[in-house]
Amino acid sequence: MPNESNVLDQLISRIDDETLRARLAQEVDLLRGSRRFGLVFDRHLPESVRLPEHPIRKGIRVALRDESSTETWIVDRFTDRTREVAVLSGEGGEHHISELVVVREFGERIYPGLRSLERIENGHADAPWHVVINGENFHALQALRSTHHEKVDLIYIDPPYNTGGKRSWLYNDRFVDSSDRARSSKWLSFMERRLNVAWHLLKPSGAIMVSIGDDEQHRLRMLMDQVFGAENCVNVITVEMSTTSGPKTVNAQQGTIVKNVEYVVIYRKSDEFDRVPHTPLLDSVDGWAPNYTMWLYPDGSVGALSDELLGAEDVRIDIERYGLLTRRGFSMKSMDKLLAVSDAAQRFIEENVDRIARTDRLPVSCRGQCPPVGKYITFQAENRSYILTTLPSGTEVQVMPLAMNYRWSDDHKSRYGRTVIRGDLWKGFFKDMARVDQEGGVPFNNGKKPRRLVEQLIRWANNAPDSIIVDFFGGSGTTTEAVMRLNREDGGSRQSILVTNNEVAISEASMLRSLGVHHGDPDWEARGVFENVCRPRISTVVTGTRPDGSMYSEGLPANVEMFDLTYLDPGLVRRGHEFESVAPLMWLEGGARGPRIGEVPDEGWALTDTYGVLFDIDVLSAFAAAATDAATSGKPAAVVFIITDSEAEYQHAVERLPVGIETVQLYEDYLSNYTINIAGGAR
Repeated sequence: MPNESNVLDQLISRIDDETLRARLAQEVDLLRGSRRFGLVFDRHLPESVRLPEHPIRKGIRVALRDESSTETWIVDRFTDRTREVAVLSGEGGEHHISELVVVREFGERIYPGLRSLERIENGHADAPWHVVINGENFHALQALRSTHHEKVDLIYIDPPYNTGGKRSWLYNDRFVDSSDRARSSKWLSFMERRLNVAWHLLKPSGAIMVSIGDDEQHRLRMLMDQVFGAENCVNVITVEMSTTSGPKTVNAQQGTIVKNVEYVVIYRKSDEFDRVPHTPLLDSVDGWAPNYTMWLYPDGSVGALSDELLGAEDVRIDIERYGLLTRRGFSMKSMDKLLAVSDAAQRFIEENVDRIARTDRLPVSCRGQCPPVGKYITFQAENRSYILTTLPSGTEVQVMPLAMNYRWSDDHKSRYGRTVIRGDLWKGFFKDMARVDQEGGVPFNNGKKPRRLVEQLIRWANNAPDSIIVDFFGGSGTTTEAVMRLNREDGGSRQSILVTNNEVAISEASMLRSLGVHHGDPDWEARGVFENVCRPRISTVVTGTRPDGSMYSEGLPANVEMFDLTYLDPGLVRRGHEFESVAPLMWLEGGARGPRIGEVPDEGWALTDTYGVLFDIDVLSAFAAAATDAATSGKPAAVVFIITDSEAEYQHAVERLPVGIETVQLYEDYLSNYTINIAGGAR
């Protein structure tokens, strides 16, 4: 309803054209009705992707390969039977197919496949394979939505920060920089599409962690409120990524407040995340806490730590040697000085962390226990054990042994000593940043995140040994390396699925274009982040050998396979064809363990230790018998794919299989199972 006090309504009322006035008023009312408190932004045109390897065919949208124009056209026809010169729609004219490249928008149907590029088997045969996909991450996410719907424990991403500076980002093959007035709106559209799909990947107990800078942190939070729900915001971590030193010092000395931190925004899928056991992270603390003055004897009595220090001969010798003994004995106020000069005192502390203690307020659940003065007792409440005593003043207190915060820290260089549990301020990562460009044995300094940061985020959020972690802004491959190193550290079997692309840096892209080299050309692709950084990095850390043959490390016990995301031509697909390209997607859905069913067998069915495929419903009896034998022997398939267009045949097959096996119906035209469009159509 028009509002006389609203400027927009006033301006609309001045329009003479009655039809135009009514139409604008209607559109404004629609906008008002859909607007809610929160983030409001324009949803920009769907993004597009160039497909250099896709064949030029009639009816397909194309652009100029040399990027001399941003226009696109439809191929109307070819000039002759050789199909080498295409006639384009509108004023596109005639072009040799070598001058053209296929363009697909996100709203158009895409038929994805995976083409294996490299397999590195350096881990246990039964361990899950880490997967790296080189391709447009929106389309890769859509494929994962089909294979990993509500299967993912954690998502970590490091998207473009949209600073508007030299490290700008691509939207529809064009870099978005500070001159673009809609850059934040485009960035939000770009992120919203991907976050909506990410929501579907997460388990109810899952969470997503997003690294971000100052420029878009506030907008990102509001966007994630809309996608995940404001009630599912877990926290925003502030990470110390630099110090005021080097070039920043000049600006700081002139009064500029320089940026030293970045952020990690964390949202959960639902409150089931709170029931996942999280691992506290520990920061070291310098110096001795003077309130640790108690000594707990095995017989349940309480004494003074200072007396025990003097009773230890080697410690007493150092106390006297360094002039720390007074007429009243040893003062705990001198503890920092003693520890600085006495190895004996340091050893004494480390060997007795269970005996040294301080007092704290009595928890409500422990009231009324009346522990004796000069003694301590243990008490169980709220599924944990408490130590209680009564002071000479008559005050009941809780006793806190030093062992509760004297542990190995999670600092840049871990050390054994006093610690505090880390909160939402994560300090000291500027130390990791000093060498981050060399992590993984492959130089790269373009927005790389420290491996320790990713490792600690994963360890804090989910300590399940078999969790699945996805990163769809994979960049140089830090997340994959972090997951593999965590597995080596604690014997876990976590699996990483990383999606990156082969984007070329802005400066290099300009240089290559000036030389007549363009996207899709071998020289261009060789300089992309996947081929030049991510792929050699992951190969280096797993095998221990750099691409040039030099030794980097002893390697990591892990299996990893790298793929190209491919776009299949539905015009060439017939029943039973192109199975090789979609077989990796089935293998992924089956857990990416063990061998892959890569071709259609003569028997009409295939079965591994983790998944099976029934290609021909006529051989159901043999397949069901094999699946039953596997289940009886203790190795049931996790998932079985039944290929049939008939719902009745599918249900009949399900009834013949052992209870507890997940079943999936696939259409006989394999590509139809993984069709991708803007709505995210899965099967």
